[in-house]
Amino acid sequence: MGPLGNPEGHGSLWLYEPGTEKGNPAHGKVQRLQLEGYPAGHDFHPLGLEITSSHAGNASNLYVINHARARTVIEQFTLSPAMPNIATHVRTISSPYFIAPNSLALTSPDSFYVTNDHLMTRRLPIVGGTLAQVESILALPLGFVSHITLAPPSPNSKSESIAPVHQFVAPFIPFANGVAVSPAGTHVAIASTTMSQVYIYARDMITNALSLVQSIPTPFLPDNVLYTHDGSALIVGGHPNFPDLVAVAKNMTGAFAPSWVASISIPKNKVDAPPSEFDVQAPVSAMGMVPPVPGYELKTLFQSDGSGFLGSSTGLVDPVTGALYISGLYAKEGLLVCRPTSH
Repeated sequence: MGPLGNPEGHGSLWLYEPGTEKGNPAHGKVQRLQLEGYPAGHDFHPLGLEITSSHAGNASNLYVINHARARTVIEQFTLSPAMPNIATHVRTISSPYFIAPNSLALTSPDSFYVTNDHLMTRRLPIVGGTLAQVESILALPLGFVSHITLAPPSPNSKSESIAPVHQFVAPFIPFANGVAVSPAGTHVAIASTTMSQVYIYARDMITNALSLVQSIPTPFLPDNVLYTHDGSALIVGGHPNFPDLVAVAKNMTGAFAPSWVASISIPKNKVDAPPSEFDVQAPVSAMGMVPPVPGYELKTLFQSDGSGFLGSSTGLVDPVTGALYISGLYAKEGLLVCRPTSH
């Protein structure tokens, strides 16, 4: 929330390209994206983002949540494989329902789900900071998820007057955080941070309406969620100790925020009985901390007490190399790459 206190700084987007030498993803290339055509004087404080896949060398659509000083908006860019270091600005999307956008998940090149983690935000004058903390601590169900549909961009669509079609699809979620659409498009996962739950919804692919199928408890506060490439599992990154995370955010001396990234398998057909034991290979097992859910198996992929890598917020598995990528909310190291050992 620093940009709300001092919005003068300008955020950035970075691209990581895995190295190909002996299949070693650690030997990669990191570069800062050039924002071409971005409006002069327009704030840029990115949070959640998602990009469409590139087909036949065509440019991808990149959407980024931007916590600008006046209000939060969503920026649309295009990114071409031919010039991957340049993100070309397409338009700025504004809506009165973008109260506290946190994460988004695309349903088409011009539509997406977006979470709003709070109803009472720090933007409210005088009492905003206090009310936002109260909403978080009491896990008030004031967060929500919407589906946004846009008209295809036109040469005159740069202004913030674009009126997206807005649809409430999942109201009353305490701290609605990460959101992901399954590769088949049939399900949507939403993280409720303060409830330590991941909600799985069935998605109507015509109306984009959501119906709750299952809630899955996690042994940490889930932040972001991502389906694996084949849709067989959901990767969840989060924070097992909230007071430690707050201490890190306040730059307290000697503070470390633990990390936890887990995989939740997705049942295909029948739902089996819950396992008697699960996650037993983890240094700190989830067994005993959260009850098993029939058909869904939780498995730890990464744990740290914070001294190695702190504040895990996102986990992503590369379907080609099997590498696990982890971003840290306050990690000065930035991105952690865990590659499988060769046999």
